[in-house]
Amino acid sequence: MIEIRFHGRGGQGAVIASKILAYAYFLDGKFSQAFPTFGAERRGAPVQAFVRVDKEFINNRSPIITPDYVIVMAGKLAETINVAEGIKDGGVVIINSEKKPEEYYFEENCIVKTFNVNKIALKYKLGTPIMPIINAPILGVFAKITGTVSLEALKKAIPKFVPVKIEENIKACEDAYNLAWN
Repeated sequence: MIEIRFHGRGGQGAVIASKILAYAYFLDGKFSQAFPTFGAERRGAPVQAFVRVDKEFINNRSPIITPDYVIVMAGKLAETINVAEGIKDGGVVIINSEKKPEEYYFEENCIVKTFNVNKIALKYKLGTPIMPIINAPILGVFAKITGTVSLEALKKAIPKFVPVKIEENIKACEDAYNLAWN
């Protein structure tokens, strides 16, 4: 089973990103589930979302405490909370940040990857300069780095959950995928 935990702020698209990703895995022929957890329901408040993927039906709906992958929608979150907490040994933390991976330190034995997806979201006018909506491009980065979900499935899943700027979101996902490195 693959377990993925998203960390974001309300309005960034973490919950929608988890739904897109779970559906993309489904389109790739796997069982998947996505669900969020959050406290105060307001824009900017910390949000977590979870995705589980397996070859068999998944019956567990508990929060993910030992993820294989962590996706951090805002680099500042990784500076204020331990987003890598509980990650499996050798797991991957993908952070939306201009900083280099070595600028982040976690006690856990994990691989840190950084990529500035805000830049791509703004290129396609997804969200605002203050709050770019980065769900599509961060998923492109995730697909390229992990190789666990296909870009084609992501491109098919985006229109199901993104009500506006569908083409721009698909292009942002493709750009991020093509610019990301393993």
